Amino acid sequence: MKPAFNLIPLLTLLLPALAQAADPAPSPATDLAGSLGQMLFGLVVVIALLIACLWAIKRLSQPRNAAGVLKVLGATAVGPRERVVLVETGPKVLVLGVAPGSVRTLHVMEASDFPSEAATNETGAAANGDFSGWFRKALERRRHGS
Repeated sequence: MKPAFNLIPLLTLLLPALAQAADPAPSPATDLAGSLGQMLFGLVVVIALLIACLWAIKRLSQPRNAAGVLKVLGATAVGPRERVVLVETGPKVLVLGVAPGSVRTLHVMEASDFPSEAATNETGAAANGDFSGWFRKALERRRHGS
């Protein structure tokens, strides 16, 4: 056998070890900086995706009717899945019964016949669920009553 053939297996075993010795291991500071940079980049990407999703939700949830033909005046639950809803459409106010799978007109009245919010507040009833106003009036009644 020739001596050159004996050196080839020896060189194939020694070359990876020599290459590893030539490249020094990265220092802990550069490894930490790289990991920190990668983490911050991922955080920025996640926050950017969150902001984009919130913007899309806001954009898609805006009402489609630009003219504002319908206006919901109020709603109240009359059962676990049933509601009575007041809807103003032009000069009319509709009283609608809403249940899963059906919407029925219960009553139709003129908007002028419907009590305004200012008149309702003068009488003491809270038109829009104003708890602070109701609580203030209840305290006044309690003070004057006793």
